[in-house]
Amino acid sequence: MPPRATAVEIGLSAAIVAVARNDPLILCTPETSASEFLPGKPATFRDHALDGLPFGPFDPLAHRTLETGLRAWVSEQTQLKLGYVEQLYTFGDRGRYKTPVEDGAHVVSVGYLALTRAALAEDGSPAAQSGRWREWYGFLPWEDWRGGKPALIDETILPALSRWAAEKERPTQAEPRAQRLLPRLTRLRLAFGLDGVPWDEERVLERYELLYEAGLVEEAFNDGNAPHPPAPLGRAMAFDHRRILATAIARLRGKLKYRPVIFELMPPSFTLTALQETVEAISGRHLHKQNFRRLVESAELVEPTGATLTQTRGRPAALYRFRHEVLEERPAPGLRVGVR
Repeated sequence: MPPRATAVEIGLSAAIVAVARNDPLILCTPETSASEFLPGKPATFRDHALDGLPFGPFDPLAHRTLETGLRAWVSEQTQLKLGYVEQLYTFGDRGRYKTPVEDGAHVVSVGYLALTRAALAEDGSPAAQSGRWREWYGFLPWEDWRGGKPALIDETILPALSRWAAEKERPTQAEPRAQRLLPRLTRLRLAFGLDGVPWDEERVLERYELLYEAGLVEEAFNDGNAPHPPAPLGRAMAFDHRRILATAIARLRGKLKYRPVIFELMPPSFTLTALQETVEAISGRHLHKQNFRRLVESAELVEPTGATLTQTRGRPAALYRFRHEVLEERPAPGLRVGVR
């Protein structure tokens, strides 16, 4: 029997991050039809009122590299010129672009993380683009520990996941094969920091995937893998874009500790308080002020500009800038917050 021909299309998705008013933001595109960007997808399919990441197909004739293709799509859809960009992961699960008839091309999506400094309007909100900035904790509210452990975890998530983890049923197709090797209860303890296991802010993707496999997020229902969840857990996103967002957050939180990527989100000059608030926004954890300042001083990542910022209360605050020489002085210049 001759092998069946399989069409594969490459999609490019961008998780574009900025910080404004102490909140981490993700740039989303307006509601779109999948058929507008992906040939062969039925025009009847729409991601109704769901936010999505900027995305588009890779065109090998028009795009010299995957990254140039991504930058072109982002520029076209959002009028934003990207600065810092890095490739995240390749997402190839069948069903990630769910359609009524699953006989079209298989879409493999290459996800990217991009960082930018949000231009602010007069009221302090992000200036409008052809798209909309959303607080990323609106999509993953259980990840924001700046004010302590979110009540949602103990009240809703852990009871539901504990029931799912205790089931004796065979694993479903939604459960990745590599993860089936670990018992569900073990995965739950590691992901959510139970039974003496510390909370690890970098396990963002593991937590989202547990919720997806247990059918507790709307995307599992949209993909036909679970009944509609009884209560919404964060804002759903189009396709598997919330999974890509979770991957981007995990990557960025990890990179804070060994690369000075946080300064891609800062203005040229800033106060140490603003730097701390930005690190807290990304890491999702509260940091002790004096400990953070000692960490910044010992890391020698910043230097004073000699200028100050007049504040409404208290003394003027000293302004600092990123010390670029640190990149030549050592291989891993980062802020090792949260290292145990």
